[in-house]
Amino acid sequence: MNKHKSIDHQLRATWQAVAKLYNEQAANHNSTMATAFVLLNIDKENGTPSTALGPLMGMEPTSLSRILKNMEDKGAICREKNPEDGRSVIIKLTDYGKEMRAVSKGHVIQFNETVAKNVSEKDLEGFFNVTSTINKLIADKDIYSEVSNKAV
Repeated sequence: MNKHKSIDHQLRATWQAVAKLYNEQAANHNSTMATAFVLLNIDKENGTPSTALGPLMGMEPTSLSRILKNMEDKGAICREKNPEDGRSVIIKLTDYGKEMRAVSKGHVIQFNETVAKNVSEKDLEGFFNVTSTINKLIADKDIYSEVSNKAV
């Protein structure tokens, strides 16, 4: 199969290029793309329960714990007991965390605006339709269903 016509290759190569771009920008602020992603997923006013962050971002608890510890050490977040559930913790942004969140948001907006200026609205709509369909096929477990496995 020609890798340039392989959907998964194009998705992976493009995402790796985007991740590299974001990591280069984050490095200018002594950060990482993963940290920026967490910052953008924490409610900037009320914080977010730690148990909700992993599923919200599709991240494994071990990876998230490491990132949160690093963010806490850098003073970007603080942990507070959840007043509604004493067993859980709410992750809140510090003032520094809010500043870094704004920087991260600015980079995401700039990326999206630049792509939108260089891709037609119709092509962008098609891109979103395709990615939505791929995600639905995966969620519905329709990629490697019993029927398609028998054909192999």
